[in-house]
Amino acid sequence: MRTTQIKLAAVLLCAFAANDVLAQAAAPASKPAAPAAKPAAAKPSTGFLPPAASSAHVIDSVYVIVNDEVITNREVDQRVNEYTQRARAANMQLPAPEDLRRQAVEAMISERAQLQLAKEMGVRVSDTELDRAIGRIAESQKMSVQELRNQAEKEGMSYAGFREQIRNEIMMSRLTDHEVDSKIQVSEAEIDTYLAAEKAAAAERVDMDIAQIMVRIPENASPEQIAARKARADEVARQLRTGADFAKMAATYSDAPDALKGGAIGWRDPAALPTPIANELRKLKPGQSTPVIRANFGFLILKLNDVRKQAAQQAQDTAAVTQTHARHIMLKVTPTLTEADARKRLAEYKAKIESKQATMEDLARQFSQDSSASKGGDMGWLEPDDTVPELTAAMNALQPGQVSDVVKSPFGLHIVQVIERKTQDAAKERERTVARQVLTERKRGEALEDWARQVRDRAYVEFREEK
Repeated sequence: MRTTQIKLAAVLLCAFAANDVLAQAAAPASKPAAPAAKPAAAKPSTGFLPPAASSAHVIDSVYVIVNDEVITNREVDQRVNEYTQRARAANMQLPAPEDLRRQAVEAMISERAQLQLAKEMGVRVSDTELDRAIGRIAESQKMSVQELRNQAEKEGMSYAGFREQIRNEIMMSRLTDHEVDSKIQVSEAEIDTYLAAEKAAAAERVDMDIAQIMVRIPENASPEQIAARKARADEVARQLRTGADFAKMAATYSDAPDALKGGAIGWRDPAALPTPIANELRKLKPGQSTPVIRANFGFLILKLNDVRKQAAQQAQDTAAVTQTHARHIMLKVTPTLTEADARKRLAEYKAKIESKQATMEDLARQFSQDSSASKGGDMGWLEPDDTVPELTAAMNALQPGQVSDVVKSPFGLHIVQVIERKTQDAAKERERTVARQVLTERKRGEALEDWARQVRDRAYVEFREEK
């Protein structure tokens, strides 16, 4: 088991947003920018000021300033070593040392900018939450927490460093849930269109193993900047046509988070990809690459590694299922809100609802601490396995209109109100649910890239030392 697998498990098992490893924007140029010539007062107005150096020793140790924080040479060296070990373990060709270091630095800049934004917005992960998350990671790996700790230390990472990385992953996942996932909307008309296309293409359905090289365009780029990035992408495409190794070119030139994995994306259903990209991939044979494709965040070159037929769909479950339409109010236990205080507040909300002093919808809009707050706590129509067992059990015990006692789940403390129930044909509902998930993920990929690019471009970045 690798440390990278541990971190991935953290995101999959512990984060409160939809899956997929958090996207991090990367915006490397061919070489790091020279140190800023203007004084700090002339930099873009970001609300941050770079710290003044207190000694020559401190200046020598700083590689780059990101808003009001620094990334040191030692931190960069550690990240480069981590990427190097990972690449060698995967038997992947490494780019030139200066390209590897540039990619590592840009990844760290993007991570730091996102974490700073998370902290500004009040995103926190308590030690108790972190302990529970690490416990679930250990359980998923069939290990004890002590064994997990030993494994991390064996692979060269201190346990304190491992905990901090998991904390950061969860924080960024919560941030993207708020900033990206909660804003993605899929209409019923889009679902209808998708299902019609799916039925037409079902007989020829395949999965594709793909890799990418992405040349990013900065936000508000000038025509000259766009032309320069297009020329860079064209040069990469030219080298690929003359036989250059795709994985090495990705590690050297790609601005995507997967650059140091040779651009490997893995197996994907083309139907879940943006249509222009899927259309280009369908023209390829395994081993071939696309021409340069313009996307909203930059220029893409994709390689089709392999194709496989999708497994035949299992017979659809035609049994009727009972669905519950419910609302909830959720409070999170924090250093400033104890569990006892949260329980007291929720009990007061319940009393107001039952005495008709307030409605569940209004109180949820004011006080609920999750993405459903803007919808009055509306969780939509839920099937038995659509939410955590604690909430499912609470809903099952209620009649329409009733409000539960305080319920504790892995996400926080809740009160739940059942609005209504219905019995539905499971097959059709599941089909539409899957379609919604595919369309949401499709939109999420582009939205996440765009958001990460904006966060990176808004950050004040000053290179202090090249190495």
